[in-house]
Amino acid sequence: MTTYQPKPSWLKVRFPGGPNYLHLKSLMRQSTLHTVCEEAHCPNIGECWEAGTATFMILGDTCTRACGFCAVTSGRPLGLDWEEPVRVARAVQSLGLKHAVITSVNRDDQPDGGARVFATTIRWIRRLSPETTIEVLIPDFQGSAEALEVVMRARPDILNHNIETVPRLYMQVRHKARYDRSLELLKRAKTVNTDKLTKSGIMVGLGETYDEIIQVLDDLHASRCDIITIGQYLRPSAKHLPLVRYYDPVEFEELAAIGREKGFRHVEAGPLVRSSYHAERHAALRPDKAQLNIIDPTAL
Repeated sequence: MTTYQPKPSWLKVRFPGGPNYLHLKSLMRQSTLHTVCEEAHCPNIGECWEAGTATFMILGDTCTRACGFCAVTSGRPLGLDWEEPVRVARAVQSLGLKHAVITSVNRDDQPDGGARVFATTIRWIRRLSPETTIEVLIPDFQGSAEALEVVMRARPDILNHNIETVPRLYMQVRHKARYDRSLELLKRAKTVNTDKLTKSGIMVGLGETYDEIIQVLDDLHASRCDIITIGQYLRPSAKHLPLVRYYDPVEFEELAAIGREKGFRHVEAGPLVRSSYHAERHAALRPDKAQLNIIDPTAL
């Protein structure tokens, strides 16, 4: 039986509400756009939006899956909005973003999982903001190699797909996903475009063991993944998976150091780290230089 875990004193989140935050929120509403920052209740929304960065969520706001950790609404989504890529590109242009992150809900109702909308969004951003680097955080497309190639042919600078958790917990955490399928996606992306960075992320605190985390790091490195993010699972509501335990900052330091030793080009680790946190730094990575970034929660 899982008991209640009191929030540690060092786990602090900035309350949103600064002028840049309010401007960005207004722009999103005017453009009828969604962000994963809002839909997934990201704890970093105050910091990131005040800095003028956001992760756009395309393909609507309703996911065809219901993962046990995720706050995004699940159900039967509406049809595709082919004007959405243009609106995203104009928002990127209006904000003057140097790095844009695009993610989506799962669209298992679509034959290509929404891959063409991803590709169209990338191309529109390139057209309107040619100097902007682009990162896409994609679903698994149910293992479709063709869908992945549609996205990769649009040549995003970073291809991100989160592994999320250890294999043993997949049925509880990502019951419609497959661990091996996600690893294969990352391998295939590197094969299609060898010069593009690949990235993945894992949450801790769901009941995994330390050895299981290390095995995931080994599997990701074997899949030629360049960048890894490691963050604390925070339960969005009582209906979501229970939190088993909090990892303290020292443990995140240890995991980050292990990731660097294993050869990842960049490791972003900390209690509030999410896959798009400090994403603009990842786009500037050099292939021959490993980097380590440990996030101190008391500094947020």
